[in-house]
Amino acid sequence: MPTSSRISRRDALTLFGGIASASALAACGVGGSGTPPSTTSVRIAFQNFADSTLLVKDQGTLERALPGHTVTWTAFDSGASINTAFLSGALDIAVIGSSPTAQAICPPLGIPYQVIELLNVIGSSEALVVRAGSGITALAELTGHKIATPFSSTAHYSLLAALDQAGVDPGGVTLVDLEPQNILAAWQRGDIDGAYVWTPTLSTLRRDGTTLIDSARLAEAGKPTMTFAVAHNDFIASHPDVVDAWLTATNDAITQIGRDPAVVAEAVHRQLGISGADALAQLDQNIYLDLDQQRGADYFGSTAAPGALADRLRDTAEFLFQQKKVDSVPELATFRAALRVPEVSDGS
Repeated sequence: MPTSSRISRRDALTLFGGIASASALAACGVGGSGTPPSTTSVRIAFQNFADSTLLVKDQGTLERALPGHTVTWTAFDSGASINTAFLSGALDIAVIGSSPTAQAICPPLGIPYQVIELLNVIGSSEALVVRAGSGITALAELTGHKIATPFSSTAHYSLLAALDQAGVDPGGVTLVDLEPQNILAAWQRGDIDGAYVWTPTLSTLRRDGTTLIDSARLAEAGKPTMTFAVAHNDFIASHPDVVDAWLTATNDAITQIGRDPAVVAEAVHRQLGISGADALAQLDQNIYLDLDQQRGADYFGSTAAPGALADRLRDTAEFLFQQKKVDSVPELATFRAALRVPEVSDGS
């Protein structure tokens, strides 16, 4: 059976940062070299939102496919904390958004992992919601107000893109860096006027808030965000069987969302503790592509004919550079090298 725990960004900095003690790192299964250990351990980071990977976790699919392996699932609150954990060699595979992925490819992070799969294209499951009593009715009215979002996340990227689209100077808005669970607490206390965040926190905020814009509309305007599966380069080289098992399991789950989403919703209900109806509604807010579709020209493409995904990641990095979130933007070749066309070997 899998083991699991929950790691916030602050926890990641404490447990996996450079100042962590050797004993603390060992307790988390981290090797001192900063690379995945050559064992049968598979350390997976997931996030608490409705997606196909929760079905894989709930049903123990990887554990059955990989006898002799110890699979550990750890919940993270944001992509920033996942990147911190990768830097310390504490993860092998992770579910992470396109914005923190783009940031990871750029200096100063330069994290040696590859995108191995596109789990979904984010739609209305991420949105900017303002309090009903805030008096805010449009993006142009955000100046002077306090808006929370997890920094370096897809939601943060989308918030900045929305402000840019509306001609609002981010310097005139008080942006607060909060993890989703802290956003909910701040909202309930009345400490913030709004938030750009994802489900299930978003669903709670929407009950007494107004949605100004969501990621589906931003994607239509040319600022798409996505959810990826990434894996450490050393782990990909050392454990191709695990990568194949992951791709098979998650692709089956993605297909299941299209064929019978109620089955996936039931797993999401068990994993997140939300109602089956909420789980089903949240799954319906994103776009899911199977492996064949992911290899289309708009996404990974093929080794011989790279698709547009690398360009999209570089566009995200360019935007992050303009916002001074990365030091520089590498050439397109670097982003293409960070993509591994998702295929399962014949022997899998």
